[in-house]
Amino acid sequence: MVERRVTDGVRIAQLLSSELDGREDGALDRLAVTNADRSVEASPDGERAYDVERAGEPLARAFVHEDRVRLELEAAGEAIAAHTKGDDLRVAAEDGGTALLVESGPAVKRAVDALGAATEEPRG
Repeated sequence: MVERRVTDGVRIAQLLSSELDGREDGALDRLAVTNADRSVEASPDGERAYDVERAGEPLARAFVHEDRVRLELEAAGEAIAAHTKGDDLRVAAEDGGTALLVESGPAVKRAVDALGAATEEPRG
């Protein structure tokens, strides 16, 4: 069987949402997907797909691009960046904030792990 690499932004966003909602181990039980736009379509500039909350407080906003998902981090950007490593998962500085770029299906699990690790750290 040939595995196909997922690089479609909408599909990556769906995988990320499923991972965030489906995993309840450790700090991940405090993360929730909210305000989801189930009919979102990808665009070059990114369309808002959903928000990610940590214990009821804003953590990130997910935007769907044609080939990736951009998480604009509301909080814990530096902590999340410290836990980010691997191909297809990058951190970028954006207008005074931080964005986590998830560029493939396999990067979704690493993105969720980075969000979970940052969630375990004290807020500051």
